[in-house]
Amino acid sequence: MAEEEIPRDRRWAFPLLVLGVVILSILWFWEQPTILAFGLVAAAVAAVLGLLYLGLSYNGSRSKLYGLKPLTTRMPAVTQPKGHVHFRTKMFWTIGVLLLYFLLTNIYLFGVDQATVIDLFASYRAILAGAQGTLMHLGIGPIVTGSIIMQLFTGAKIINLDLTDDEDKGVYQGTQKVIVIAMIFIEAVPQVYGYLTPSASIVSALGQASPGNGLMLANTVIIAQLVFGSYLVFLMDEVVSKWGIGSGISLFIAAGVSQQIIQGTLNWVPQNPAAAVSFSNPPSGTIPKTIYFLTHLTAQQMAGGGWEQILLRQPNPIIALIGTAAIFFLVAWTESTRIELPLSHAEARGARGRYPLRLIYASNIPVILMSALLANVSMISILLWTNPTLIHFPLFGHQWWVGAYPTAAQASAIGVSQTTPISGAAYYLSTVNGLESWLLPLINFQTYGQFLLHHSWWQGLIHVGVYFGAMVGGSILFAKFWIQTTNMGPEAVARQIEASGMQIPGFRREPRVLRRVLERYIPVITVISGAAVGALAAGADLIGTLGNASGTGVLLMVGIIINLYEAMGREQLMEMNPLLRRFLGGES
Repeated sequence: MAEEEIPRDRRWAFPLLVLGVVILSILWFWEQPTILAFGLVAAAVAAVLGLLYLGLSYNGSRSKLYGLKPLTTRMPAVTQPKGHVHFRTKMFWTIGVLLLYFLLTNIYLFGVDQATVIDLFASYRAILAGAQGTLMHLGIGPIVTGSIIMQLFTGAKIINLDLTDDEDKGVYQGTQKVIVIAMIFIEAVPQVYGYLTPSASIVSALGQASPGNGLMLANTVIIAQLVFGSYLVFLMDEVVSKWGIGSGISLFIAAGVSQQIIQGTLNWVPQNPAAAVSFSNPPSGTIPKTIYFLTHLTAQQMAGGGWEQILLRQPNPIIALIGTAAIFFLVAWTESTRIELPLSHAEARGARGRYPLRLIYASNIPVILMSALLANVSMISILLWTNPTLIHFPLFGHQWWVGAYPTAAQASAIGVSQTTPISGAAYYLSTVNGLESWLLPLINFQTYGQFLLHHSWWQGLIHVGVYFGAMVGGSILFAKFWIQTTNMGPEAVARQIEASGMQIPGFRREPRVLRRVLERYIPVITVISGAAVGALAAGADLIGTLGNASGTGVLLMVGIIINLYEAMGREQLMEMNPLLRRFLGGES
């Protein structure tokens, strides 16, 4: 549908223009902002109202999202390859993007006082594939959040799009890009005001250039860097998806988690680098920590707490090493477990095959989406508790039942970060950090009760149950949405099998018949798949993981590496056999 063919009701322009004038008038007379601040807010209001106009003014017979096509068709994007991309070229782009990702995680934000950085996503760094205080500070958070929003709206039928139709699917993907860009700004702006503090030198320098606007200009510079880094990640993901192997998001997650696990295993630097290595400040990595305790402590000292330190206590106890290895093998086993439906070709006699339905049918995407949702819940609760503006938000602002967080002094006293919730819904939905945080207090509450953050033992058990239930239930929900939005449901798979000329022996070659057969398996496997990945991720968090990578991070890393290995094998097969490439859906 070309831009000039999009039917519009131009009458929407006037009420939206009036709304914009009212909003800006209230801002001008209520807050008395500077000209620069007013201009920035006016630009943001104009952008939002412009999007509303494009959507609301469309009065065609299809989804309102078709009204956004003039914008989505002009957004920067990576060009789709016109023919087959050779395996070596795909490997080149995949490795090149991975190296660029590692480079960006080591480029710190210009003008930020790194000593005062508060990481709102500290507990979810592994799955958000970011690095604190760098261009990758937001990581893949905006991309995954945009995907969550589109999946929830599509699954609830609020967005009426048929994802089996190419044009509807193009509108879906274009709209998701718009939401991703919006989420970049939504996540970047709160990060800066109060949590990524500009350094005094840049505020002073910009204040000399524009008196009275130094702090605002410094914040704007930091926001611009966050937006640039996040959109660059978005484009890098497109490069890998179109020109490389697998998914860019998955590649970044696997790279970040692998780095954390290696550091958690081998890091010889103590927890407090400024102090000497000692019983209370041992090396951080599991292996150096274990060697230090066994070689420097007497048998009496080991019995007085040394064994607990190396076996159960953070950071990186031996139980975390064992748990990480166990999750690795469990995921490898579940990835290879499948149900295979027999197929035969309708015309070529004797031509048979199998359609595999994996136990992890919805892959690891549901647990990514659920963890990202919990990360956003954590960020919102922190902002509602600490942000000078949002603490006045009606009903939810600075309410302990939403989530309370410690001050710097309180956090230091109880040995946690300022982003660790200590009460409210945010506490019960927060990630459980190993056996130290729940099992040790149950065994000896008097000695280890402080790890429950002043809660009773039964509240600690409720925390474990709520977190485990949320991960399993949320993963099941997202698994159902995922198979519908990616054409993996019974109806879509039946059409794919029928289009390939195959059929299930003993049944008529008709999509409706195939769909009824597949409906016996796919919905059940989808629920099992979501429950399995959610339980594995939450279970690994209960045990503890190396490098504080989280159970979700370890689960994703293993699954991603296995899928990447299989994808590379398919690419090599298609490279050698053009006929097989055409059969598997590659370009000839």
